[in-house]
Amino acid sequence: MAAEFPEPRWAVPGIICEGVNLLAGPPKVGKSWMSLGLGLSVAAGENAFDTQPVERGPVLYLALEDTPRRLQSRMGKLLGGRPAPKELTLATQCPPLPQGGTEAIANWLDRNPDARMVVIDVFAKMRGPSLPGASAYDADYAAVGRAKRLADHYGVAVVLVHHVRKAGSDDFLTEVSGTNGLAGAADATLVLKRGRGQADGVLHVTGRDVDEAEYALSFQAASGAWCLLDGPVAEHTIGDTRATILRYVKAHPGVRPKDLSEATGIEISLARKTCARMADDCQLRRDAAGAYYAPEAGTAEDRA
Repeated sequence: MAAEFPEPRWAVPGIICEGVNLLAGPPKVGKSWMSLGLGLSVAAGENAFDTQPVERGPVLYLALEDTPRRLQSRMGKLLGGRPAPKELTLATQCPPLPQGGTEAIANWLDRNPDARMVVIDVFAKMRGPSLPGASAYDADYAAVGRAKRLADHYGVAVVLVHHVRKAGSDDFLTEVSGTNGLAGAADATLVLKRGRGQADGVLHVTGRDVDEAEYALSFQAASGAWCLLDGPVAEHTIGDTRATILRYVKAHPGVRPKDLSEATGIEISLARKTCARMADDCQLRRDAAGAYYAPEAGTAEDRA
């Protein structure tokens, strides 16, 4: 066990690491805007999600569902008049991985030894046909495995943009369209869900080298950019009334609904009912005297 191994290389620290990253989400949720925005950020060495510093390096972006005109339009919106970074390579066509796509990507990686990221949008366009007689699980595992061999050989982050099932689930991993072979073969799985309240989206992340986490995001329609919101997801995905109550309770631990109502202007009966429901939903903590605290804060009883 004396061997020393280098730390993994991050395209976006804490979120996208070297290896295969499966980025899934429902149609029209903004996966392509997100993946293109990340590609631009890494190629330019600018903050990803507007807040996350990244190391600049070459990026290959395969926009396989876009026409050149649509891709140009998206690029123009995201860049806002700035020139495209020289480290970004764009293509709207590439053969499936088992039919020449692997070699095409490998050739680009050979020409760009400092590459940070390869994005395949969408993966279905490049996975290729399944082997005859293979089970659905084995076929999915093998399809992602082709991309993983590239990622591992070159030490680069490969992002596979994919879809989710129509039916939702409490476990975001089971929402990825296809069998568990897809997420099983990937090094990390990221699922972008539509948000509620102040958040336009929530990005759920888990993987071998990345800590399981979720991030609240805001979509800037004017620029096409996804931006990371400060604070826990719960603060951004609850309704306006709950958000107001949570902010006030955090600033005034031990407050009662009557005082909260007077301070915020929320009608007293609504304040009482909403506080009680938030306690039931573990968004607030309530002590025996009826005072409320933020979920991470101790109550007066805890400190007694």
